[in-house]
Amino acid sequence: MATIGYVRVSSDKQTLEHQHYEIVQYALKNDFKIDRWVEEKISSRQELKKRKLGELLDNLQENDILIACEISRLGRSLMEVMRILETCLNKNCQVWTLKENYRLGNDIQSKVLAFAFGLAAEIERKLISERTKASLANLKASGKKLGRPPKTILKKFTQIKKPLG
Repeated sequence: MATIGYVRVSSDKQTLEHQHYEIVQYALKNDFKIDRWVEEKISSRQELKKRKLGELLDNLQENDILIACEISRLGRSLMEVMRILETCLNKNCQVWTLKENYRLGNDIQSKVLAFAFGLAAEIERKLISERTKASLANLKASGKKLGRPPKTILKKFTQIKKPLG
């Protein structure tokens, strides 16, 4: 039996430290240790097999515990979260999430909760996308040019002056 801490951020602009801290504090408070960490900086939109989480799921052993700060760290779409949880439950492993404070095991209540969390994560992702699109449309309607500057402007800023002589 191993306890595995899983931390993930979507971009290089984000850091893993906060999630690490939350899991370590939880472990200290509840008197257990994290045996192994899996860290990655990758979008949850990437295929599971391209993520370290995919390899982790393949290597889970019976009675392992996978701890994440929140269910959305595992995946963003309902179907992906359900597949991840199904994999864990079929291997008789538990998934613990700190934000939601759930211990998902191989029982019907866990399956219902996992479904609800996966659905909430997918709805959240869609809402963020819709707000972003609406903001971009408003900026465009107000006359703001979106996207990269034209090539000539980029060239002017990146041109390196050669030394004289």
